[in-house]
Amino acid sequence: MHGTSSLSLTRLPKFSRLSTHQSHLPSLPPLHRRVVAMSVTGTGIPSISKQSTAVKPPSHPTYDLKAVVALALAEDAGDRGDVTCLAMVPAEMEVEAHFIAKEDGIVAGIALAEMIFGEVDPLLRVVWSVKDGDYIRKGTQFGKVSGRAHKIVVAERVVLNFMQRMSGIATLTKAMADAASPACMLETRKTAPGLRLVDKWAVLIGGGKNHRMGLFDMMMIKDNHISIAGGVTNALKAADQYLEQNDLQMEVEVETRTLEEVKEVLLYSSQQKTSLTRIMLDNMVVPLSNGDVDVSMLKEAVELINGRFDTEASGNVTLETVKQIGGTGVTYISSGALTHSVKALDISLKIDTELALRVGRRTKRA
Repeated sequence: MHGTSSLSLTRLPKFSRLSTHQSHLPSLPPLHRRVVAMSVTGTGIPSISKQSTAVKPPSHPTYDLKAVVALALAEDAGDRGDVTCLAMVPAEMEVEAHFIAKEDGIVAGIALAEMIFGEVDPLLRVVWSVKDGDYIRKGTQFGKVSGRAHKIVVAERVVLNFMQRMSGIATLTKAMADAASPACMLETRKTAPGLRLVDKWAVLIGGGKNHRMGLFDMMMIKDNHISIAGGVTNALKAADQYLEQNDLQMEVEVETRTLEEVKEVLLYSSQQKTSLTRIMLDNMVVPLSNGDVDVSMLKEAVELINGRFDTEASGNVTLETVKQIGGTGVTYISSGALTHSVKALDISLKIDTELALRVGRRTKRA
């Protein structure tokens, strides 16, 4: 929604019931309240209450999620606030606004949406008929927020920006994770700057697992490290020495691009005590001219490793190829596409739901 011109603002009782304009929608289970208890210590990442079944955000030692939310709100409000609302919306007017899915997908960002509404106005009341990770169908009303109209409209775009992006990531992750099974689906560090924790949270909601959070929590020896070190063996030696000298314990992954490099890693690990835990098999999925892929090199590498280390396939991973890749026996499959080029899931927040649904049906978006 752009601006407030499409909103039909009407005064509602303070605790009015969910709109009855739902005759064209699938029946919903009774709405239930979901609570997000905000942390007031540490890095500002919210802790989900025990009563909630939402997927918790991944941990990070310095990331301040509340500061990210505050920045997003400040970005929208600028130095004057919502001048449109200030001009035409009475300060104490109360309304209900309903979340409507405009396409099928996995919903994500519900816990974060509650956090944003709470930051804008702690008196806003939010109710959901779904939880993070649930499948929603086009045209479904799956939640509502009630309270002061001005505050709802101020929060609206920031809430939807987060929810649409997170839901798009979760939807693609779910599709790829299902196809990849029994391999586990991972994202990469190819996330929107400043939104890494949010993007990785969405992957968890979609049924994937998180790769390393950043440069600090896993030693990942990539091609440039290997080139600088003078080869795979030298790079592994340097990694092991650094961890030992600094009395550190963490997972270590090494990237390999050829079967010869895989064999070199296996030879090193057979002769030396090593902290190595995972071998990345990079670009061993070869695209064919007919649109298919050849996974024979990847499968041979997995067989060479023979369970001595976890394996991770990377490169040429798409929704169309991931099933074949998962069938090779790799432990993990990583894809930057989960976060770097995600299509947002279309979700709206409407006060006049009857009109919104009528318009949605006209445009095939409800």
